Amino acid sequence: MIILGIETSCDDTGVSVLKVDNAEKFKVLSGEISSQIKLHAKWGGVVPNLAAREHSKNIIPVLKKSLQTANIEPRDIDLITVTEGPGLIPALLVGTNFAKTLSYLWQKPLLGIHHIEGHIYANFIENKISPSQILSSKIKFPLLCLVVSGGHTQLILMTDHLQYEIVGETQDDAVGEAFDKVARILDLGYPGGPIISQKANEWNQQKEKTTLTTERHSLVKGQDINFPRPMLNSPNFNFSFSGLKTAVLYEVKNLKENLSTNEFKKLIPQICYEFQQACIDVLIHKTMLSAKKYNPKTIMLAGGVSANKELRQQLKESIKNNLQNTGYKIPDTKYTADNATMIAVAGYFRWRKMTNLKKKNALQNWRTLQANAGLKITN
Repeated sequence: MIILGIETSCDDTGVSVLKVDNAEKFKVLSGEISSQIKLHAKWGGVVPNLAAREHSKNIIPVLKKSLQTANIEPRDIDLITVTEGPGLIPALLVGTNFAKTLSYLWQKPLLGIHHIEGHIYANFIENKISPSQILSSKIKFPLLCLVVSGGHTQLILMTDHLQYEIVGETQDDAVGEAFDKVARILDLGYPGGPIISQKANEWNQQKEKTTLTTERHSLVKGQDINFPRPMLNSPNFNFSFSGLKTAVLYEVKNLKENLSTNEFKKLIPQICYEFQQACIDVLIHKTMLSAKKYNPKTIMLAGGVSANKELRQQLKESIKNNLQNTGYKIPDTKYTADNATMIAVAGYFRWRKMTNLKKKNALQNWRTLQANAGLKITN
């Protein structure tokens, strides 16, 4: 089976070709992405209409390149999948309308896929794990997935494929959004996740090189930076990152008022470290808390922030120390950001669940499929 995936939910134009054999093994024939980061960086975030314009410009060349790389023709495709939501509506419209046009012209069935469902199923693209890792990589149900991205922070329980229950979610900002906003506060640029992670790692290395005690210290004498862990002790599994972002804002304002510019710049890696660790502490605590209630056989990470090395490692250690019989699965880093391959994989699992009649009716989905910026994940 050959599946074409299309992703335009935000600022990346992605087209992928996926091959699934009879043993349900996935082979990624191509996965082309056209990034708009440089375009939006000067605005400090994605501008929806600019993103849509770039998608319109790039989507045909990206499709052609993806088909060429995969060495297939339109007649070889068995199914077209596209992100129908959630996301930025101008961007989503480009992708869905393009997919509908291809479905009509090529007479191929079409499926709309939830963006977060795609991120979850990125874990199924490659199922490899280093021999040195103790935890099993095999995905068993029930599973608990921590979804961390620019627009979502959720704990999703799955009792089987495509069976979702949101057991916890952010009450305000998503963790990825908080990373972007803190990076903006510190004038570090966009996107915030990679640069904050880099700066935090710098501070970690600086600490390791010193002969200081294990207590937290600052490069500026007398400075001690600590941020709150929002909702850490709440009885539910929900998150909140708005207050943490505000705490960083006030701390930065205070430091700038009392320190020279050079002194403040020396503190930026420490601020990034403390902010990142506050986020990780809350994410792991809530995941472990919910795991004790639902007893999943597997815990997974998904979403753009799942590329964060510290989050990956610290969650792994927490599971190893507290849930010895629970597997741990993380997606390959190249599939953590928005991509069309994950949409194709999720589409395959949708397709195999459908009856023959529904598969036949999917040939007419070009008539009815609609982009939905607020689409909810459903079973």
